[in-house]
Amino acid sequence: MSGHSKWATIKHKKAALDAKRGKVFTRLIKEIMIAARSGGDVDANARLRTAVTAAKAVSMPADNIKRAIMRGTGELEGGQIEEIMFEGYGPGGAAVLVSVATDNRNRTVSEIRHMFSKNGGNLGEQGSVAWMFERKSQIVIEKDKAEEDALMGIVLEAGAEDLRGDSDNWEVISGPESHEAVMAALEKAKIPTVQAEIAMVPKNLVKVEGKNAGAMMRLTEVLEEHDDVQNVYSNFDIDDSELAAMA
Repeated sequence: MSGHSKWATIKHKKAALDAKRGKVFTRLIKEIMIAARSGGDVDANARLRTAVTAAKAVSMPADNIKRAIMRGTGELEGGQIEEIMFEGYGPGGAAVLVSVATDNRNRTVSEIRHMFSKNGGNLGEQGSVAWMFERKSQIVIEKDKAEEDALMGIVLEAGAEDLRGDSDNWEVISGPESHEAVMAALEKAKIPTVQAEIAMVPKNLVKVEGKNAGAMMRLTEVLEEHDDVQNVYSNFDIDDSELAAMA
């Protein structure tokens, strides 16, 4: 399983705390606003539909969702948010993508650059690492929620490309266009998900160990905590034992 998926399961354990701080709602509201720029009709806008589904999954009130859509379409003020993808390298040479939604580009660029340099990384130019990733549907399921053979049959029939696993979780990989169909099939089979998103999935992994592993996790955590950061993706691979110790 990709390093990002391992990190995703650790983030899941922090979800309750993040929700209390409003981080989850803030991130999803920004995603809804950005998606709604292409049209506020949920049925006709796949990205908006995915964002609204994610918001409902964390019990976001319908009024909050409606206001976010209206800000995105310009019906309400407050929709001037810019979407930026930062690219760089972390400790040990792992590639890092940072998806940001900000109303102040200059401030955010300065702060993200500082986070990279302070935590053993380097911010790169546009295109420096993005080629190492593919845009995919990525759905994480706890292993005790589904048997491998049954799960594989369900997701492949719905259009998934691959089913991967580590010691704790299954990772379902699909093309972005199959995301909703795979999610619908899992819901019909009553299989709960830990995480479901359109993500930047690494093509290959870079092994990171020892001090570099700890530093890579610290960089990821710091970036995740930034108010403007929507998602952090990386191609790091850290042994489960080291991840467990750090968690």
